[in-house]
Amino acid sequence: MADPAPAELARLVRRLRAWLAYQGRLGWPGAPAAPLAATDTPPETPAPPPRRPTLEEIRAEMGDCRRCKLWRTRTHLVFGEGSPTAALMFIGEGPGAEEDLQGRPFVGPAGQLLNNLLAKLGLSREEVYIANVVKSRPPGNREPEPDEIAACLPFLKKQIEAIQPRVIVTLGRVATQALLDTTTPLTKLRGTWQRYQGIPVMPTFHPSYLLRFPRERLKTWEDMQKVMEFLARHE
Repeated sequence: MADPAPAELARLVRRLRAWLAYQGRLGWPGAPAAPLAATDTPPETPAPPPRRPTLEEIRAEMGDCRRCKLWRTRTHLVFGEGSPTAALMFIGEGPGAEEDLQGRPFVGPAGQLLNNLLAKLGLSREEVYIANVVKSRPPGNREPEPDEIAACLPFLKKQIEAIQPRVIVTLGRVATQALLDTTTPLTKLRGTWQRYQGIPVMPTFHPSYLLRFPRERLKTWEDMQKVMEFLARHE
């Protein structure tokens, strides 16, 4: 008997391979594993996520910061304090006189009001993280200027990256607009959820504003109730 023609032999091989593949789908243990097609490539191992900086590394990077003119009049650089794994992070605009003397955020009269608010919420300063947009006190407690914010904002963003809070509360117009990169007035943003890099942000009044206008404290309390409800739902 003559050998089959090459074309017929190729056809028989294709049919045999199709039959074996069919048997393999039916679960026949004798069916060989399907060979890796020439166009297939093994799945790549996913790259590990980039390493986040630590707060200690960020503080070391800042050093005796002289990236803006505020260094000339400050007493202490005020980096921030609290839990490095805090679920809740507060951001103000800049240190005041008492903060400048102690090198700690929110320790003056506005800080006492913030402490009272935390206590009513069942929280302590050690459970949250508190920082400012700028780390050096503006003279006379004036608002930080755009160049001062631009110099310090990258370090605040690194702090957020290091902590990975579940919620950020911005205290006052300057902090809110700086973090969200917006010129929208605080009156339109306060009490409404915003987003920074996927993190929910709740803008509210700065404690120093609440000292001057006590009638607005109820609004901040309502804002914080939204924050606490969110945290409770996403534990």
